[in-house]
Amino acid sequence: MSSTLPDSIPDFQPDPTLINDDLAPTPASQRTYSGWEMASLWVGLVVGVPTYYLAGSLVDLGMSWWQGILTVVTANIITVVALGLTGHPGTKYGIPFPVLARSAFGIHGAHIPTLLRGLVACGWYGIETWIGGEAIFLLLPKSIKNSSLSNSIPWLGTSPIEFACFLVFWVAQLVVVIKGMDGIRELEKYSAPILIILTSALLIWAYVNAGGFGQVLSMSSRLSSSEFWSLFFPSLTANVSFWATLALNIPDFTRYAKSQKDQIIGQAGLPILMGAFTFVGLAVTASTQVIFGRVISNPIELLGKIGGISTMILSIIGITLATITTNIAANVVAPANALVNLSPSLFTFRRGALLTALLGIAFQPWRLLQSSESFVYTWLVGYSALMGPITGIMLADYYLIKSRNLQINDLYTLNPVGNYFYYNGYNLGAIAALVIGILPVIPGFLEKIGVLNSIPELLVMIYNNAWFFGFFSSGVVYWAFSGLKATKQMSDPFLPSTN
Repeated sequence: MSSTLPDSIPDFQPDPTLINDDLAPTPASQRTYSGWEMASLWVGLVVGVPTYYLAGSLVDLGMSWWQGILTVVTANIITVVALGLTGHPGTKYGIPFPVLARSAFGIHGAHIPTLLRGLVACGWYGIETWIGGEAIFLLLPKSIKNSSLSNSIPWLGTSPIEFACFLVFWVAQLVVVIKGMDGIRELEKYSAPILIILTSALLIWAYVNAGGFGQVLSMSSRLSSSEFWSLFFPSLTANVSFWATLALNIPDFTRYAKSQKDQIIGQAGLPILMGAFTFVGLAVTASTQVIFGRVISNPIELLGKIGGISTMILSIIGITLATITTNIAANVVAPANALVNLSPSLFTFRRGALLTALLGIAFQPWRLLQSSESFVYTWLVGYSALMGPITGIMLADYYLIKSRNLQINDLYTLNPVGNYFYYNGYNLGAIAALVIGILPVIPGFLEKIGVLNSIPELLVMIYNNAWFFGFFSSGVVYWAFSGLKATKQMSDPFLPSTN
């Protein structure tokens, strides 16, 4: 393994508990992601059922079509800046997110942010897999859907046939997962044009059958000026949160980019992609009112209603590709690498991915979806309270404190004199800053899920802006802690250094 690391320290040998093939810096031979392949990754991520739902939710809450699109595009402009900044060290040093986290949180402390990110991903993995299984179920013949196998079993929480469809989709994803990052790259590369074609076909179908997009363009806002702004900021937070997970572990992908130019160009189109797919979701959903006499916001249900064997086959292909490409890239890589980082000798990427898939079942996503108060304001905004502070701390560490200069060898050593060993492997300043960024958001989350009846308006505002609050508060506090520590050590050079 030492041959893959820089030779800045003579005879340096990385600690075997901190490295394996999946955590070692990516060699030049594996840096093959072009700008197109990075862009293909985002096409596969954006074109999916959750994005479609997110688009319609803003209009359902009262926004006009253009206000909804403006909110989505604004959020994704913010997100793409975070993606570019976080992706930089991945491309520069070839290191994944768990290794980068060691710089800010410490060799052992890095397990905290990586496992938190992995936990959110496991929940998403189960939800996405359930959506894929739901697509299979809804497109089954009526004779099967109306059989006794469709009756829910109380202890299971769903019906045998729906659970079977869930498991079929679960297995299908593993075929790609076991091929590792190469399999993910190939899937994203070749599925991107297919997804663009299928999405365009759906949009054309809606346009022709609804006689144009007059329905969506005539939708006006149902909100007053004050109501709009009270809705805009939590909606902005929710939309930033939608990709806050990827904004955190994007080094897992940019480490394979050919250059900084490729990773930046490949991600720069995210606001355009999200804006375009948001319009597709809004236009098609609004068109169903004209075509079927009622609004059908569930794309899976809509595809089932269009009918025809060829349409059903295309629908299965489209939903399957859209869900698998989103799920594997967004929700497998992060927890798999987090487990590898936890124990490189025990886990490989494939083993970590398999455990992630198993945890996805354990989350029982059918129960999560039934008990979730709101996809936007409970799930998305809720977990952004974790993602925002971690992102703020890591960016403050890399840009403000380390000035983009990392000692790569020190990221793979347990030597106490290493730059990232801190206090017994933990950077207490980063952990304290993380707690400070999370705690004020908790009352708002508890109020959302019904544990608390009412909270002060200030705490409501903090929760509605959870990602932004955590990002800036934790980042600033961490930067301040680091400055105080440096000042203290300069004033008393005889104090033992904790790095």
